[in-house]
Amino acid sequence: MRVTVLLFARLRDIAGASQLAREVAPNATIGTVWRELAGEYPALGQYERSISSAVNADYARMDRALRDGDEVAFLPPVSGG
Repeated sequence: MRVTVLLFARLRDIAGASQLAREVAPNATIGTVWRELAGEYPALGQYERSISSAVNADYARMDRALRDGDEVAFLPPVSGG
């Protein structure tokens, strides 16, 4: 299966790209994609407990199963005021 991964803010800086194409196994989850990215870009690992994730522009939990063609987004925490 092929998915598109969108990375924002600091996550984008770490990976060096705002969008990545990834091949994932059938029944892969958002968490599967995140772990693969963190393996490729170890500095992403520090954000695992604080990021938000979305599939096709809808917020989703890390255990959400993916389908071919899905767009997966990872968003770091935002601060400000």
